[in-house]
Amino acid sequence: MMLTKNDIDGLYTAIVTPFTEDKSVDHKALTDLVTRQLAAGATGIVPIGGTGEYPALSRQERKDIVKTCVDAAGDAPVIPGVLSTGFPDAVEAGKDFEDAGAAGVMTVTPYYAAGTQAGMREYFSNYRNEIGVPVLLYEIPRRTTVSTNAETIQAMAEDGSIIGMKCSNYDMPAFIKTMKLAGDKMAILSGEEPLFATHVALGAKGGVLASANVYPKIWIEVFNLAREGKLKEALILQAKLDTAIDAIFRETNPGPLKTYMEMAGYSAGGVRLPLEGPSDHTVTALKTAFDAASLTNVA
Repeated sequence: MMLTKNDIDGLYTAIVTPFTEDKSVDHKALTDLVTRQLAAGATGIVPIGGTGEYPALSRQERKDIVKTCVDAAGDAPVIPGVLSTGFPDAVEAGKDFEDAGAAGVMTVTPYYAAGTQAGMREYFSNYRNEIGVPVLLYEIPRRTTVSTNAETIQAMAEDGSIIGMKCSNYDMPAFIKTMKLAGDKMAILSGEEPLFATHVALGAKGGVLASANVYPKIWIEVFNLAREGKLKEALILQAKLDTAIDAIFRETNPGPLKTYMEMAGYSAGGVRLPLEGPSDHTVTALKTAFDAASLTNVA
């Protein structure tokens, strides 16, 4: 059955790509990670994107990772990220992931050669026509330097180019306007931990969160509270992770996150170049955050 906007709801974990000591993909650890997330209550899995180190992986590795996730996920949707800079490469990746069994793809706005609003709309329209699975827009201007305005997103939803989006953007007025224009036409997901509860209270259908690699259950609790209109309670619960979030994202993701996962007893391995492991200063912050989270019974 084809994934629709109505199927997208809840927590989608943006998973890391576990590596072995020689930096090859650790498919056993990957299977364990997917299984653990779904057992904790995650709705679906988002592999390969920025948290999954898309740029550091070969084409074959990406396809194999998606296949492993699909096999481990059963009926749960696997929606890999597509971070290619050019249209042909993005289409190639989308078709690879479709062949591997992905339920959809989460495709970043074209960057480096940044287009106009009309150009981005046409890009996604053509992209959807080239692949056989639904597309979610991945909006992350701080990485791409490209913003998609609310009117463009509305048009993309109306013409069927996208069924949803991951919003990794701290521009709250833009988020509110996007919800107003397109919130009933697509599934909008939060991509920012600090704004997650607020985004859900404003109508987001869920979130795509990297820190859920360690703390899926607490994020699901935050989601349920915010969706029920209990924003104050959701924010109080979310605040238990503030120190951890600050430490995990103080250097380029997912280096600190993988180190934090290892502290929690989960196999993640290191990162591939050009990324490096976290600095000593950040490791100290991660240890402090992990100890604090343990003391407050965050799980």
